[in-house]
Amino acid sequence: MTAGLPAGMFDRARAMSRGELEAPPTRDAATVALLRDGAHGPEVYLLRRVRGMAFAGGMHVFPGGSVDPADAHAEVGWSGPPPSAFAEAFRCDEPLARALVCAAVRETFEESGVLLVGPSPDELLADVSTDDWEAERVALEAREQSLSELLARRGLVLRADLLRPLAHWITPEAESKRFDTRFFVARVPEGQVCRDAGSEADQRLWIRPAEALSSGLGMLPPTAAVLGDLAEHADVDAALAAPREIRTVLPKLLVGDDDSVAFLLPGDPGYPD
Repeated sequence: MTAGLPAGMFDRARAMSRGELEAPPTRDAATVALLRDGAHGPEVYLLRRVRGMAFAGGMHVFPGGSVDPADAHAEVGWSGPPPSAFAEAFRCDEPLARALVCAAVRETFEESGVLLVGPSPDELLADVSTDDWEAERVALEAREQSLSELLARRGLVLRADLLRPLAHWITPEAESKRFDTRFFVARVPEGQVCRDAGSEADQRLWIRPAEALSSGLGMLPPTAAVLGDLAEHADVDAALAAPREIRTVLPKLLVGDDDSVAFLLPGDPGYPD
């Protein structure tokens, strides 16, 4: 460790601060904060990523992951706000907005077993924990089928109305593996349950956002920031209805001549333009 950072990350941050190294490219990603109402307020679903993973190993995260090329299929059955509404919220183009919503729904199903789709714009699937749905989840995870293929074969539509734009964070430039991540928030549909699904997490829990922040759980700054937002609301309805202006947040790691490290967010003194 150097200056509180892994040595490789410190070296990259120092080289970038001196203009000697270009930042690695980012991959578009989507993640979903799943909520349910508990006895003492809303609870959020967190996964702890398996230790030793290349990115965020051992950290608590929301279900999510990279956008897959198949998520961009325009023929996916769709219900709710059009892609243009998400494009406006996240300040991106419509094809990317559509792919982000599809990735959010697909990754949530792959990593938590919750599927935000229905047989019609007014209906939801009540139970997707059966053996046949588990086979569908595994096929999605293995990229043996796309979300659009699954929905078309099952006669289902993606319920975009269940998702709300929440936040937008970009991995710091000094990280070797970087993501351009849009965060969504959604309520777990009645009758569905989060379950042990996928292989990237070794622990799963429901917890109140404020408790998650005070409990010492390992998490990255974007997760903590989103939990801080969610902790302000008395119930799931309030969390979903809250007006939000999505700001892009790109943390900066600046290394001084004395090898001191500054972690800066947009608006902090010294944050580079």
